[in-house]
Amino acid sequence: MVINVEYNQLDPLLRATGYPDGDVNCETGYSPFPGNINQLIFELGPYIEELTKTGGSIKEFVNPKYKDSSKSAFKSSTRLECMMQDYPKTLPPSARVGFTVLDTWLAYAPVKNNPEDAAKVPKGNPYHSATSGEMAIYRANSLILRKAGVKVEDPVNQVFNGQEVEVWPLITWKPKWALTFGDIKRKVSGSCSISQKSAMVIKGRNIFLEDLSLDGALVIDAVEETEGWMIENVDYKDVAAPEEVRIRGFRINRVEHLEKTYSEPGKFTLKG
Repeated sequence: MVINVEYNQLDPLLRATGYPDGDVNCETGYSPFPGNINQLIFELGPYIEELTKTGGSIKEFVNPKYKDSSKSAFKSSTRLECMMQDYPKTLPPSARVGFTVLDTWLAYAPVKNNPEDAAKVPKGNPYHSATSGEMAIYRANSLILRKAGVKVEDPVNQVFNGQEVEVWPLITWKPKWALTFGDIKRKVSGSCSISQKSAMVIKGRNIFLEDLSLDGALVIDAVEETEGWMIENVDYKDVAAPEEVRIRGFRINRVEHLEKTYSEPGKFTLKG
């Protein structure tokens, strides 16, 4: 069965199945067992069939959290829980279940520990704090720009709230600037470089970085253009386009528009 194993179940499971030390780092410095971030993708057809069969019921369990190893007092209220990642347990043996592994820097930066608890985490292990979570965003954005061809300086190590973290350039952008790596590649060109002590905030959609050399702080906020519908040329020899488009010689690119539907007569005011 391909299924997530809850963190509180992983260590005893490993100790009972040939790993006497439980979940410990191997020679790479990391756990050999991939962690999960509970990002689930369901195929709707089989999912609806399963909901019809089970009524959406998932087996419950209790996960108590104690103040210390004596297990005589709870650290927080204990309650019945059920996990969405246990869904495969309800599926028949013929069901196809898989998983995708991503590099940690791109996919995982939880914020769940307070500063005091995070400072107690052994060096080399993730702090999972507000400090490490925010620094992970800057690291990810810096590495993404590196992969797009930008020369981003290496980070420096600093300590905040007792936690040693990598400090990369403070780079952020709004989703409307770039949702995919393809968007970023399209908007970055030439010889661009960003120093470690720099900060950059990108807020607008139609912003392009060309031969940028940044050694300081830069905030770019571009006014959005009103684009509406645009007519784009299409060569009739371009077989990649449908025949009905080729014979017209153009296509209409519906970039932005305002659409209102009125089911009753009357007077209406449009704003947009």
